[in-house]
Amino acid sequence: MKTAGYRVLLVDDEEDLLSLWKVRLASNGYEVITALSGEEALTKFSVSNPHLVLTDLRMPGIDGMALFEAIRERNKAVPVIIITAHGSIPEAVEATRQGVFSFLTKPVDGKDLLEEVEKALQFSTGGAEVSIEDEDEWRRDIISKSVRMEELLSRAKLVADTDTTVLIRGASGTGKELLAIAIHRASSRREGPFIPVNCTAIPESLLESELFGHAKGSFTGASRSYAGLFQSAHGGTMFLDEIGDMPLHLQVKLLRVLQERVIRPLGSTEPVPVDVRIISATHRNLEEAIEQKKFREDLFYRLNVVSLELPPLNERKEDIPLLVDYFISNLVDDSDRQVKKFSPEAMQLLLDAAWPGNVRQLYNVVEHAVALSTSPIISEDLLHDAIKQHQSKILPLAEARRQFEQQYLIQLLQATRGNVSQAARMAHRNRTDFYKLLNRHHIVPALFKS
Repeated sequence: MKTAGYRVLLVDDEEDLLSLWKVRLASNGYEVITALSGEEALTKFSVSNPHLVLTDLRMPGIDGMALFEAIRERNKAVPVIIITAHGSIPEAVEATRQGVFSFLTKPVDGKDLLEEVEKALQFSTGGAEVSIEDEDEWRRDIISKSVRMEELLSRAKLVADTDTTVLIRGASGTGKELLAIAIHRASSRREGPFIPVNCTAIPESLLESELFGHAKGSFTGASRSYAGLFQSAHGGTMFLDEIGDMPLHLQVKLLRVLQERVIRPLGSTEPVPVDVRIISATHRNLEEAIEQKKFREDLFYRLNVVSLELPPLNERKEDIPLLVDYFISNLVDDSDRQVKKFSPEAMQLLLDAAWPGNVRQLYNVVEHAVALSTSPIISEDLLHDAIKQHQSKILPLAEARRQFEQQYLIQLLQATRGNVSQAARMAHRNRTDFYKLLNRHHIVPALFKS
């Protein structure tokens, strides 16, 4: 197994042991990031996005298990190996039951360390080798550095090289098709076709024929046979966008395709085998649609084997500057205009906006500003009309609650100077639950210590 390109986060409060393990791993080609505490590890985890975490169990502050739980909140796809003393073996066994990949006992043999690291990495990547050059090629169109998106992409990469059906959820404009394309690129079907179908863009009267094909003479105007999109996608991936709007009678036919792996074109009695991986997407609540008898429950369970939910842009605002730079570079290349960047005030306006249209709306606003700007610096004046920032908006209840909870946690940590135990007592929460709250809001207690 090639080790170049794999990042390992090492965590231990004993500096000598940390240095020893780092030497062993680095000498075998791994990129090693070290942390002397759980708090430092969480900060470096968000920045470095490691492929594996190797941590001691007993540490002051955030110990190995609390660190594991925090990492699981951020990215369930990253394996965690815990190192323990002999007396802690029962705790380590319990940890593996909770999802820890494995544990090693001190003193750690160098060969055992390397073998366990290799096993964990092969498990988490499905055996695929990673190189610095091509590690992110499959996701090249998805511009992000947010923790939520990185966790989502890690899960997408894990499921990509299987034939498991995937349901992508998310509001309009969040990039559901881009994620489907990324999954296709990372899969063994990458050399096959990727066929996108928007179930709302094709008239209902034509959708069945477009998907499943038809025989000559099967209906008025069918002057020749047509294979249909499922046959066109043979050996590749079919992306069914807005699956929640598919008519009920076609849901039955789609269910049959998933169960039998054959299609029956309109007007034909002969089944046609198809080898197609199906990824579907929707902005609708399919559970509600099932209750309203608008979506078949049996089809839902067939499609929802793995569910990936794209966050709205207002929950990944750290990506806005990245996206803006990416959009500008593409727009300037296309038009040869010399627009370079947004002014600080304009960028703050973008960060403060609500973005109900998500990434698609952001692109439209940037395109609008680039088209109208007459100088290398885009001012905030060009943005007001586009995003209507001056209009007052009432926040949704969930967003208002999230903002209040985040500010409340920050005030507690400021008052206790980063003492998590004291802050948890003041909030009437146990320490583990309190850490989960902090992780949900990406708050690092160490930053509040005096």
